Amino acid sequence: MSAPGNSTRAIFYALGANLGIFAAKLAAALFTGSGAMLAEAVHSLADCGNQGLLLLGMKRAKLPATPDFPLGYGKETYFWSFLVALMLFSVGGAFSVYEGLHKLGQPEPLEKPWLAVGVLVFSIVLEWLSLRACLQEINLAREKNSLWHWFKESRNSEMIVLFGEQLAALLGLAFALAAIGLSMITGNPIYDAIGTIGIGVLLIVIAVFVAIEIKALLIGQSAAPTRRKEIEDYLHSHPDTMEIHNVITLQLGPEIMVSVKVGMDPELRTGDLIRQINKIEAEMRQKFPEIKWLFFEPDNHS
Repeated sequence: MSAPGNSTRAIFYALGANLGIFAAKLAAALFTGSGAMLAEAVHSLADCGNQGLLLLGMKRAKLPATPDFPLGYGKETYFWSFLVALMLFSVGGAFSVYEGLHKLGQPEPLEKPWLAVGVLVFSIVLEWLSLRACLQEINLAREKNSLWHWFKESRNSEMIVLFGEQLAALLGLAFALAAIGLSMITGNPIYDAIGTIGIGVLLIVIAVFVAIEIKALLIGQSAAPTRRKEIEDYLHSHPDTMEIHNVITLQLGPEIMVSVKVGMDPELRTGDLIRQINKIEAEMRQKFPEIKWLFFEPDNHS
């Protein structure tokens, strides 16, 4: 079984990095008048707010179950993650495109461009360190699978959002550095405007991919395919189960619900059958500790 990774550690690491990057970018944008730099500053500020929302979602997901929410609040983390994806699309992407179009219509020469370059290089270093911390946690979960496979199959919405954010941030910084560099070399500020638009388009594309993955979790996805297969294989191999009729799993934040219908020895007395079911349930909870709700139904047909 793969380790889940520490989402909280990765989020706090990213939050600290983005606060420092935002302050540096904003100062550089005010001194240089760079639209690309201003777009990057707004992006970093939005990232700080986004990481706060992810932490809020993780805290809310731990609330105990109530009569109105009998399966708990685990899926609330998906709501806040989806909201972050929307903010990445609107506050980050849409603002950058707007700022770029404005600069394209009214290009202005850059002031103190070397300051902007220095801040961008500083930001790239911090963002790379933050992304590396995120990847360390992701690698614990994905094992030998590709990043794309992990992104498509992961049920950890916070890490999906955080990875998308930080990838967009690092690529956006590269766009901004290239845009300012071309403006310095050619003396034409239009490259700064084009770079700003490019950053916006990049953020929008990544936000859409992230939103699609979180939407699936909001609707109600099963446990990760590998985990689901492990549960099915366990039931198939258990000596007290004769036939597996149905296995349903549902991911609810960090926990899962499992409902199974299995064929068992029809000659068993009621008391013995109950004891066998309790034994299987206890073994399943020990082997798969993320199972919070387990519904076990013995039957002789599917």
